[in-house]
Amino acid sequence: MSSLYPLIQNETIKMIKKRRFMVILLILLVLIPIFTYAQYRVSAERAKQFGTSNWRIETEQRLKDMTNRLSSPRVSDEWKKTMRVTMKQLQYALDKNINPSTPNGVTFTREFMKNALILFVPLMVSVIGADLVSSEQSSGTIKLLLTRPVPRWKILLSKLIALIMFVSLIIALIGGISYLISGAVFGYHGWDEPVLVGYRIVGDELSVADVHGVSQWRYILMEYGLSWFSCVVVACMSLMVSVLVRSTAAGMGIMLATLIAGTILSSMASSWTSAKYLFMLNLQTIDFLTGALPSIPGLTLPFSLTVLAVWTAGALAVSFAVFTKRDILN
Repeated sequence: MSSLYPLIQNETIKMIKKRRFMVILLILLVLIPIFTYAQYRVSAERAKQFGTSNWRIETEQRLKDMTNRLSSPRVSDEWKKTMRVTMKQLQYALDKNINPSTPNGVTFTREFMKNALILFVPLMVSVIGADLVSSEQSSGTIKLLLTRPVPRWKILLSKLIALIMFVSLIIALIGGISYLISGAVFGYHGWDEPVLVGYRIVGDELSVADVHGVSQWRYILMEYGLSWFSCVVVACMSLMVSVLVRSTAAGMGIMLATLIAGTILSSMASSWTSAKYLFMLNLQTIDFLTGALPSIPGLTLPFSLTVLAVWTAGALAVSFAVFTKRDILN
């Protein structure tokens, strides 16, 4: 471990000097205030539309609107299934008198992560990880690194640890910045307010047999923990691509295309059941907390976590095998 620490320190310094992490921080500082203002405008428009800020009246009106849309022949069957699940969740929240979206900084923080995990956060992680090895191969600095009396696997392991550290920092920054900025607008309260969890999808129907309330701070720990795991998977896949592809641009292009393809497939491949074994379609682990209808039938939280773990193990095995055996010096 003593010989590994200087390597991790070296990798951390190199990642900071690339300034990509600073660019990500700048993006968060610009976009989160925009999303906060957008949420504020939505809340104001709803209050104006319904003539009240009472969440029960707004929810009842949403249920009426969805009921009317269900009778429209222009709405697809897939979208009708999603609406029926949402309607049952809203009705359950009304019955239990629990506001599903209380306007405060804590609620914004959890909702922002739920939406950001779809594509935004994985893209930022891939930008950091996709050139971790390929940039050094193209510039030739990897040759200097390999001349040190350190096993190759330790060099790659130090890169992996540094990458996971930055992934963890990104997740923490998203939560911290979201709470600080949105709290200034909506208030910093709400940590102990209840959130309903335990929804299960049985076939195309929503089961509320195991639904119970947990405080928002517990929910956020679960949500950000699942998000961290999904982002670590993306980081490991990016590391593998960086090892296999010598071009930084090509590595980033592969990861961007893969993640975007996963987003497209999630809305188009509901009848392609074999697609559930692709890691891109299992990244939305937060959906299982909210009870959202899975993009492909058969997806569950244990199944998605298992698929992601297998892909991660495979990506790391390929990365270490190729990196330790490839003739990088010539």
